[in-house]
Amino acid sequence: MSDLVTYGEAASRAVLKRVGRAASRLQERTPLPVDVLESEEEYLVVFDAPGVEARDVTVTAEDGGVSVRLDRFRDYRDGFETLLAGRALSLDGHADLPADAAPGADGTRADLREDGTLHVYVPRGERVAVE
Repeated sequence: MSDLVTYGEAASRAVLKRVGRAASRLQERTPLPVDVLESEEEYLVVFDAPGVEARDVTVTAEDGGVSVRLDRFRDYRDGFETLLAGRALSLDGHADLPADAAPGADGTRADLREDGTLHVYVPRGERVAVE
């Protein structure tokens, strides 16, 4: 009977490993959730940024929008073995911005918050009147 138990445990671990990989891949292919807010002076782009440190965040401000990449790392815990590694380690997101946004201008800044969000502030450029 112990061979049957051993086989069952091995099969369970193999299934959990595959499920974890599939969940991780799905997260990596799904863009980060994002909100875009505006004030008179600037746009605020808020990305979900769970489980990262500031050094693990790359923000690219480009014409037309803002892109982010988060590279997370799993901490190993003494006395524990990972059965299911379902959280993605690399996450990407992008937000398109209105035409008057100036993402490359002075004043573009990013702030990683304790609540697991990344705030990217993008100044508004000159508004052009359309006739």
